[in-house]
Amino acid sequence: MTSANQVVAGIDIGGTNTIIGLVTPGGEVVQISSMPTRAFSSPENLADIVSAEIKKMLHSAQTLIGIGIGAPNGNFHNGTVEYAPNLNWKGVVPLVKLFQERNNCQVRLTNDANAAALGEMLFGAAKGMKDFLFITLGTGLGSALVVNGEMVYGHDGFAGELGHIIVIPDGRICGCGRKGCLETYCSAAGIVTTYRSF
Repeated sequence: MTSANQVVAGIDIGGTNTIIGLVTPGGEVVQISSMPTRAFSSPENLADIVSAEIKKMLHSAQTLIGIGIGAPNGNFHNGTVEYAPNLNWKGVVPLVKLFQERNNCQVRLTNDANAAALGEMLFGAAKGMKDFLFITLGTGLGSALVVNGEMVYGHDGFAGELGHIIVIPDGRICGCGRKGCLETYCSAAGIVTTYRSF
């Protein structure tokens, strides 16, 4: 049984902004804070600042029982962010470990599109749905697959990454290093690039 004063911190790390929300176990958002992602000089700096912000957001009567993180190229299996093309930091980042070191609670991480799809399945437009494709448009293009009520992660944690399917051979350079990825045309940044080319 959960206490009325128990909350979870949801962290959405985007290519442009990082948004923090305190959420009740029933899904009610009780407080929100936002900051630019590019302000963080390193993953450690992000974990320091976001953890401090969560502590500031908590009322004295509230207990933090968990942290959920949605991040580009977040690997649910490993708790890592891996080679995210739209973030300042490169390589494999052990983000769950960094947040666990700074907070006395459980921490879980997944791809940001997977996190959004889970939210819709539990509380939003996909409630009651067992099979669907979820697409997010922002700095990048994210996607998530739900089959028979279960998130499809794949063997490596990156199943269903539609944003990095090559749609135009030798097309625009993508942040992932390849050319012609769908994300370079259909993300918010890609749409702006297309508009400016006319």
